Amino acid sequence: MKEILARCGYRCDLCPGYSGNIESAEDRQWCSDGWFRYIGIRYAPDEIGCHGCLDEEEPADPDCPVRPCVKEKGLDNCAYCEEFPCEKLKTRMNFFEDRLGDLTKVPKEDYTMFIEPYVSKNRLLKIRTAAGLHSTDE
Repeated sequence: MKEILARCGYRCDLCPGYSGNIESAEDRQWCSDGWFRYIGIRYAPDEIGCHGCLDEEEPADPDCPVRPCVKEKGLDNCAYCEEFPCEKLKTRMNFFEDRLGDLTKVPKEDYTMFIEPYVSKNRLLKIRTAAGLHSTDE
């Protein structure tokens, strides 16, 4: 699958809740359980099936503060914003260390499925560097 970068830097194509990655009810249950274990949110399995925030349909998190902000500014993602990283983005960026502590203790398969898709800071910084953009709070 082609890389799909969300507005906040998440990788939709790697996300277990992305509709293109769900093949069965078991996949939905596995995603629900993993999100609860690592992120602390619980969606019912039948609620899982996001098309990503680039799609015009309602995303998995309708309360996300990043999506409407980026859309309003007409940007592809937060990397191009002059306010990078703002407080809205910080709520979505690399929160696992605060929540889980030592990420090296997370089993590799779980890290790949439930953490890697959402570790966005380095992705956004690479885009900023490639575009010649800088921030005082990186």
